[in-house]
Amino acid sequence: MRIALPDPNGKLADYTLKGSPIEAVPLGPDPARIVFSAAHVVADPFSAADPSGAAVVDWQSTMAFRRHLADLGLGIAEAMDTAQRGMGLDWPGALELIRRTQEEVPDALVFNGCGTDQLVLSDALTLDDVLAAYLEQVEAIQRVGGRLIVMASRALARVAASPEDYLRVYSNVLSACDKPVILHWLGEVFDPELAGYWGGDSFEDAMAIALEVIEANTAKVDGIKISLLDKEKEILMRRQLPAGVKMYTGDDFNYPELIAGDDTGVSHALLGIFDPLAVAVGKAVGQLGAGDVDGFRATLDPTVPLARLIFRSPTQYYKTGVVFLAWLNGFQEHFVMLGGAQSMRPLPYFVDCFKLAEQNGLLRDPDLAVKRMKAFLTLYGL
Repeated sequence: MRIALPDPNGKLADYTLKGSPIEAVPLGPDPARIVFSAAHVVADPFSAADPSGAAVVDWQSTMAFRRHLADLGLGIAEAMDTAQRGMGLDWPGALELIRRTQEEVPDALVFNGCGTDQLVLSDALTLDDVLAAYLEQVEAIQRVGGRLIVMASRALARVAASPEDYLRVYSNVLSACDKPVILHWLGEVFDPELAGYWGGDSFEDAMAIALEVIEANTAKVDGIKISLLDKEKEILMRRQLPAGVKMYTGDDFNYPELIAGDDTGVSHALLGIFDPLAVAVGKAVGQLGAGDVDGFRATLDPTVPLARLIFRSPTQYYKTGVVFLAWLNGFQEHFVMLGGAQSMRPLPYFVDCFKLAEQNGLLRDPDLAVKRMKAFLTLYGL
């Protein structure tokens, strides 16, 4: 099968599809690693609301994608940045998403983003303001039966004056949690407003504060996800976690190596890239559980160039590539995003996403993907 694709200068050349779609094999119980996909949301393309306004979600398609992930045996990290949290999806929309997912896939492993995004940054004047916002979300999510991912807070980064301020806020938040949570350390490469998080002047100082929070609240912490796109930093912290506290890799560049682990430990995973890679992840973790480390790496290693492309700088716009592949794969009928985010990447990016996804067997219906890619190219006069 062939399709004419443009180069960066707009010159068309035939591209021959090479890959074979990966067969979906669900993970069984007690997998070798706990793997969460941070899942995207589907916008309602027929809404008359301006993209700059409140999010209007296509709930039917959004929930269908959650069922897809659950059917593969993957955990779901709900209402996170992959769902455009804070970049189109506000707190009321996030809570509705959490509630619907709890009802739609009640038997799935689901943890839910809990932050302070209902607090307007200009109104975040004191630590008590931040703490109240966190506790409001803790109570609301737990009221609908949800487990928590305690997300990094832009408001806390704004008002905290010392590491002790982080210790105070997190200790109070964790004391209100009814089940162990996953902490989320999101680096400034994903969100520039989180620069200097934990109050340390260096990574080592910040890590020490995060570890102090965990050690003081071990019974309330299932694990921590760090999204710093630096495997050495993750491994260093992984080796220092208290017994029983998991490291969830958030490194969308180095996940195969980190999940495989080394003699000192392994990382589980909570990744936005596992939204488009879900089928490959299920296959790879199954291979790892069967003791086939080489097969695990052979499945996941070739996907890294696609992940690095999708998450290239400016990294916060990776959601555009994720949703584009969901559309090519038939999980939704359009490529329209909350806040008009479908426009946040250039044409060569989409062409390369198509090629790399196809080469890795990630286009489940190549005929449909080619048809949609051709329709997409007409928007650019091709």
